[in-house]
Amino acid sequence: MADFGFSIKKTRSIQLSESSLLKFRQTVEAVPSYKNCIGCGACTATCSARQYTDFNIRKVHFSIRRGLYDDAAQELQKCMLCGKCTLVCPRGVNLRSLIINIRQIISNANEPFEDGKF
Repeated sequence: MADFGFSIKKTRSIQLSESSLLKFRQTVEAVPSYKNCIGCGACTATCSARQYTDFNIRKVHFSIRRGLYDDAAQELQKCMLCGKCTLVCPRGVNLRSLIINIRQIISNANEPFEDGKF
Protein backbone atom coordinates (compact mmCIF):
# COMPACT_ATOMS: atom_id res chain seq x y z
CA MET A 1 0.00 0.00 0.00
CA ALA A 2 1.33 3.45 -0.90
CA ASP A 3 2.25 5.91 1.84
CA PHE A 4 0.88 9.35 1.03
CA GLY A 5 2.05 10.96 4.27
CA PHE A 6 -1.31 11.03 6.01
CA SER A 7 -3.83 8.61 7.43
CA ILE A 8 -7.47 8.61 8.42
CA LYS A 9 -7.96 7.79 12.06
CA LYS A 10 -10.74 5.37 12.89
CA THR A 11 -12.17 7.71 15.56
CA ARG A 12 -12.84 10.42 12.97
CA SER A 13 -14.83 8.26 10.56
CA ILE A 14 -18.61 8.21 10.73
CA GLN A 15 -20.38 4.94 10.03
CA LEU A 16 -23.79 6.10 8.81
CA SER A 17 -24.83 2.51 8.19
CA GLU A 18 -24.49 1.88 11.94
CA SER A 19 -26.28 5.07 12.99
CA SER A 20 -29.99 5.21 13.67
CA LEU A 21 -31.52 8.17 11.89
CA LEU A 22 -34.86 7.67 13.63
CA LYS A 23 -34.60 10.85 15.69
CA PHE A 24 -33.51 12.83 12.64
CA ARG A 25 -36.65 11.71 10.80
CA GLN A 26 -38.80 12.58 13.82
CA THR A 27 -37.19 16.01 13.93
CA VAL A 28 -37.91 16.64 10.24
CA GLU A 29 -41.50 15.57 10.75
CA ALA A 30 -41.91 17.88 13.77
CA VAL A 31 -40.21 20.88 12.09
CA PRO A 32 -40.44 20.54 8.28
CA SER A 33 -38.46 23.74 7.71
CA TYR A 34 -35.39 21.87 9.05
CA LYS A 35 -34.93 20.39 5.56
CA ASN A 36 -34.29 23.90 4.23
CA CYS A 37 -31.11 24.42 6.28
CA ILE A 38 -28.00 24.90 4.15
CA GLY A 39 -25.55 25.19 7.04
CA CYS A 40 -24.58 28.79 6.23
CA GLY A 41 -23.70 29.64 9.85
CA ALA A 42 -25.76 32.83 10.19
CA CYS A 43 -27.42 31.33 13.26
CA THR A 44 -24.10 30.62 14.93
CA ALA A 45 -22.77 34.08 14.11
CA THR A 46 -25.65 35.86 15.88
CA CYS A 47 -26.07 33.46 18.80
CA SER A 48 -26.24 35.13 22.22
CA ALA A 49 -25.13 31.96 24.01
CA ARG A 50 -22.02 31.85 21.83
CA GLN A 51 -20.78 35.04 23.51
CA TYR A 52 -20.50 33.17 26.81
CA THR A 53 -19.99 29.52 25.81
CA ASP A 54 -18.70 27.53 22.86
CA PHE A 55 -22.27 26.79 21.67
CA ASN A 56 -22.52 26.09 17.96
CA ILE A 57 -25.92 25.46 16.38
CA ARG A 58 -24.23 24.18 13.20
CA LYS A 59 -22.58 21.47 15.29
CA VAL A 60 -26.03 20.44 16.53
CA HIS A 61 -27.35 20.44 12.97
CA PHE A 62 -24.63 18.14 11.67
CA SER A 63 -24.71 15.90 14.75
CA ILE A 64 -28.44 15.27 14.27
CA ARG A 65 -28.01 14.58 10.54
CA ARG A 66 -25.25 12.07 11.31
CA GLY A 67 -27.11 10.32 14.13
CA LEU A 68 -24.78 11.58 16.89
CA TYR A 69 -27.51 12.44 19.38
CA ASP A 70 -25.36 12.49 22.52
CA ASP A 71 -23.19 15.23 21.02
CA ALA A 72 -26.30 17.21 20.07
CA ALA A 73 -27.83 16.84 23.54
CA GLN A 74 -24.69 18.22 25.19
CA GLU A 75 -24.60 21.22 22.84
CA LEU A 76 -28.31 21.98 23.27
CA GLN A 77 -27.87 22.43 27.02
CA LYS A 78 -26.08 25.70 26.21
CA CYS A 79 -28.91 27.25 24.17
CA MET A 80 -30.83 30.09 25.85
CA LEU A 81 -33.76 29.97 23.36
CA CYS A 82 -33.50 33.70 22.68
CA GLY A 83 -34.62 33.26 19.05
CA LYS A 84 -32.02 35.47 17.37
CA CYS A 85 -31.00 32.55 15.16
CA THR A 86 -34.54 32.25 13.80
CA LEU A 87 -34.60 35.94 12.91
CA VAL A 88 -31.45 35.82 10.79
CA CYS A 89 -31.96 32.48 9.02
CA PRO A 90 -31.98 33.15 5.25
CA ARG A 91 -33.91 29.92 4.59
CA GLY A 92 -36.67 30.51 7.17
CA VAL A 93 -35.82 27.60 9.44
CA ASN A 94 -37.68 27.91 12.73
CA LEU A 95 -34.62 27.18 14.85
CA ARG A 96 -36.24 27.93 18.18
CA SER A 97 -38.95 25.36 17.54
CA LEU A 98 -36.33 23.00 16.14
CA ILE A 99 -34.23 23.17 19.31
CA ILE A 100 -37.24 22.60 21.56
CA ASN A 101 -38.33 19.60 19.47
CA ILE A 102 -34.84 18.12 19.32
CA ARG A 103 -34.57 18.34 23.10
CA GLN A 104 -37.91 16.52 23.47
CA ILE A 105 -37.07 13.86 20.89
CA ILE A 106 -33.67 13.13 22.41
CA SER A 107 -35.08 12.99 25.95
CA ASN A 108 -37.79 10.53 24.81
CA ALA A 109 -35.18 8.18 23.35
CA ASN A 110 -36.56 5.04 24.95
CA GLU A 111 -40.16 5.64 23.93
CA PRO A 112 -41.27 4.21 20.57
CA PHE A 113 -42.60 6.56 17.92
CA GLU A 114 -46.39 6.44 18.12
CA ASP A 115 -47.46 5.93 14.51
CA GLY A 116 -44.93 3.20 13.82
CA LYS A 117 -43.71 5.05 10.73
CA PHE A 118 -40.04 4.70 11.55
